[in-house]
Parts: sequence; C-alpha cells; structure tokens
Amino acid sequence: MTELKAGAAGQSRLRVILAASVGSALEWYDFFLYGTAAALVFGELFFPKSDPVVGTLLAFLTFGVGFVVRPLGGILFGIMGDRYGRKPVLVATLLMIGIGTTAIGLLPTYAQIGIWAPLLLVAMRVVQGLGAGAEYGGAVIYLVENAPARHRGFWGGFAPLGVSVGNLLAAGAFALVTMLPREAMLSWGWRLPFLASFLLILVGIFVRLRVTETPVFTEAVVARGKVERNPAMEALRQHPRNFMVVLGARMAENGLGYFFPVFGLSYVITTVGVPKSDALSALMLAFTIELFAILGFAALSDRIGRRPVYLFGALAGVALAFPFFWMVGTKEWIWIAVAFILARAVVTAAMFGPQAAYFAELFPPQRRFAGFAFARELGSLLAGGPAPFVATALVAAYGSWWPVACYAVFLSLCTVIAIWIGPRPIGKISLRTSPSCSTSCPWRCRSGPEGQRSHSASSRRSG
Repeated sequence: MTELKAGAAGQSRLRVILAASVGSALEWYDFFLYGTAAALVFGELFFPKSDPVVGTLLAFLTFGVGFVVRPLGGILFGIMGDRYGRKPVLVATLLMIGIGTTAIGLLPTYAQIGIWAPLLLVAMRVVQGLGAGAEYGGAVIYLVENAPARHRGFWGGFAPLGVSVGNLLAAGAFALVTMLPREAMLSWGWRLPFLASFLLILVGIFVRLRVTETPVFTEAVVARGKVERNPAMEALRQHPRNFMVVLGARMAENGLGYFFPVFGLSYVITTVGVPKSDALSALMLAFTIELFAILGFAALSDRIGRRPVYLFGALAGVALAFPFFWMVGTKEWIWIAVAFILARAVVTAAMFGPQAAYFAELFPPQRRFAGFAFARELGSLLAGGPAPFVATALVAAYGSWWPVACYAVFLSLCTVIAIWIGPRPIGKISLRTSPSCSTSCPWRCRSGPEGQRSHSASSRRSG
C-alpha cells in the first residue's frame, strides 16, 4: 500500500487511473464509433452517388484520414508534453477529440449540402486525428510515470482498458440506434452516439484538471533542466532502434485492432449476411471479456517480461487469421462471438496489455512523450488507418476472404520480427534516467537491471 501511494506521488490512485483512462475511452469511443458508422451508414449518407461497395470504401478512406494526421499530432503535442508537462497536453487533446466527434453528430448529409458534407466529415476527422495523435501516449505516460516499478505493467494496463471501455460504449451505442426503424436511424438516430461524446468530455476535463504533474517529469525534466528543443527528432536520432521497435510493434496491435472489429463487423454484416444486432452483440461480448484480459496480460508482463507477452499476442494473430473467417462464415452466433473474443481478448489484449509500460521504458523522460507518441502514431498510419480500407478492397477485388487473412498474417509477422530484435526491458528500470545502453553498445545488452548486469559482466571480461 505504501509503495503504491509513493508511486502515485501522493495522489489518489483512483484519480490517476481515471485521469488517464477516461481520455483513452473517449479517443477510442470516437474512433471506433466512426469505424462502426462507416461500416453501417456513412456510405449511404455521405457518398450516395456511389454503389454500396464504393461507398463503403470511401467511408473507410475518410476513416484513414484521421490516421494520416496522427503522427503530426504526436510530434506537435509530444513536444509540448516534454517541454511543458503531461497534464496540460492531456487536457488539450481531450478537448480536440471530443469537439471533433460532437461536431460529426451535427453535420448535414450529402442530400442536404452536397459535396460539402464529405469534406466537412474529413475536416472533423483531421481535428480528431490531431488530438488522438498524443492522447493515448500522454495517458500511458501519465500512468506509468506515477506507477511503482514493480507494478508498472499493471498500472499501464488501465490506459488500454479505457480503450476497451470506449470500444464497448461505441458498439453499445450503435447497437441501440440500430433498433430504431431504418428511416429514423438514417435521419437522426446515427447522430446520437456522436453527440453523447460531449458527456465524456465534461467528465474527462473535470478529472484531468484535478490531478498534478507526474513526479518523473517534475524531477527528471523540470528540476534538472533537461528540457530539449525538439524531443521528437532527438528520440529518433538517439534511439533509432527503439523507435523502430515501437513502429513495428504497432503493425499487428493497431492493424488487427481495427481490422477485426471495424472491417470484421462490416464483413460479417454485408458479406456473410448476419443481422446487425447479432454481429454487434457478439462484438460487445468480446469487448467486455477484453476488459479483464488486458489487465491480466498487463500484470503478467510484470512477472515474466513485456516481450514474451507481446510476442504471444502477435503469434496468436498469425494463428487466428484464417480460423477467424472460418468461424464467422458459419453464420452461427456462438462461433461469431468466439471469433471476435479470440481476436480481441487474446490477440489484441496480449499486445495491448504490456504495451504501455514496454513503450514508455524505451525512451528517457525528456523525450519520452514525443518519442512514444510519434513512433506509435506513425505505426497507426501504416497499420490501423489503411487496414479496413485495404481489407475491404481485397474482398472486392478477389471476391474472397483469403487475401485478407494473408494480410493479417503479414501484419502479425511484422510485429513478431520487431519484438524479437528489440531491446528487453524487464519492468524494473528507472523511468527517471535514459536507457542504460544505446544501439551502438558493443555488448548489445538489454536495458534494465538485467541488461546492466550483462553490461558489467561483459566489461569485466573485456578488461
């Protein structure tokens, strides 16, 4: 108990967790909400001149626009977070995401203002994307820098837990509006989930204004005067290997994280022909189970290390790629639910759980926010953004799901390679100092106490 209170710098543990996770919930509520709407209604409302397949492709293309600007948001707000503190950036990013989502719920459709409708939709996605580019990274860093070293993985798991809550809320919100008559849903029902995000903004701002700055930032950056002019570029220059590990680790986690629930939902409904309510209920069950799985995998990473848990998730992604389509192809609700549960509560959760602590341990405090956010969101641009669009295009081009399964295998193998060649933080290194070894270390030792021992032993042998 004393260790946990000390790790949180005297703040309420609940307040720290809420401050970080409520923003993650809003971010992913917004992004999954848009992905669900793109799969179900946006093609008809904003791109009605196209045939159904092209309309869905265009809707998913605007979905990817938010990812294009996320690295820019990661750099911009990451630099601010490393120079001025974690707390003010967390407030700013929460406002941007929430305002962009609420505004989507107020947009006129193509039938009302023509081509301006999709253009305004894209503009709101840009606002969302800029804020989301640093929101999750900031939330993770806030949690991890407040956490005691022995429980850093578990504490960091509350940020992705917020992600699952956001996904669950989004799926639940659309499950409710799909119960309306079709005309009512297309007229005004689809707007309600977007407008509801305003409530999350109020809660999030209230909580985040009541927390203090992290002790790591205060001690390592402010007190020691280690503020850097461009921490994003310094992270890339000083830690290229770690930067590339984050980038590669995102390929499966983020790509499959959007691939299964966004494209998978659209595929099950439009191609397989499963009723919307059945598909959404199966997905909601998967998100519910994932809540517990994320914390379980995060806690496991404190015991056996981040890399083994992360590698398990990536390899599970390879193993599930083809069986996922076999199971949903049965059209049986139970097998559809099992497919989504394995995708979310095993594949994604095993990578998402330890990710927060793993990524934060790869960068020193004076460039942690910018390095984390920039590398992570660049991975989002390459993986999560195009995943639903690429998967839908492959089905349209080949008339089969097997190229999509191969695409999922490719994303998973990219992550397997990145984690395998990456450094091996074991969860007890100090977040107040730089990693002990650089990429040029002749002994290629691991960061953390285990790596330091290897370094010392190698030094003695060489001496």
